[in-house]
Parts: sequence; structure tokens; C-alpha cells
Amino acid sequence: MEKASLFEERLMNFAISIIGLTKRLPKKPENDIISNQIIRSATSIGANYTEANNAASKQDFRNKIYISKKEAAETRYWLKMLASVNQTTNVDKELQEVTEIVLILQAIISSMRSPK
Repeated sequence: MEKASLFEERLMNFAISIIGLTKRLPKKPENDIISNQIIRSATSIGANYTEANNAASKQDFRNKIYISKKEAAETRYWLKMLASVNQTTNVDKELQEVTEIVLILQAIISSMRSPK
């Protein structure tokens, strides 16, 4: 399997793990808000990465990769918020994964800037 497909699968698995995490949260209004936000941003990472890999142009690819990275950074924010509001909820694994995802997307962005 090629790198792009493996990373796309990793992003999907991450989004699925975030959905599972939100399902285990106590039913409180603040958790509903955070859950909606984090699910939107986490699922958007992979969706935009997939769109980038099917882009019509280099500019379209670049835009989608940037959006994917922004969504990953937003997901990291919501994970930290979630942990602050629910101190008994451990999100260390998810924070580690999304941090790695941000770094991978940044590496893709950096490689677009360097001459080949």
C-alpha cells in the first residue's frame, strides 16, 4: 500500500477513535458542544487529505493540505479543552496521535516549498 493510502487510513482510524472517545463522555451540555466540535475537526483532517490527493492542481493540493493541518491543530485544541473539562478523561494517546499528524502534514507542506 502506498504512503498516501496508509496515511489516509491512519487519519480515518484517528477520526473513528475520536468518535469513540466522545461516546464515552458523560452526558453534559459542555461535553455535547466539545464533542460536536472535535468530531467535526477530527473527521475533516482525513477528508481534506483525501481531497488533496485527488486535487486538480498543485494549488488545490496545497490548499487542502493546509486545511488538513489547520483541522489537526484545531482537533488538538479541542482535545486539550476536553481534558480540562473532564479531568478523569485521559486523552494522552489521542493528543500524541494528533501531534504526530500535525508534524506529518507540516513535513508535506515543507516539502512543497523546497525545490526538487
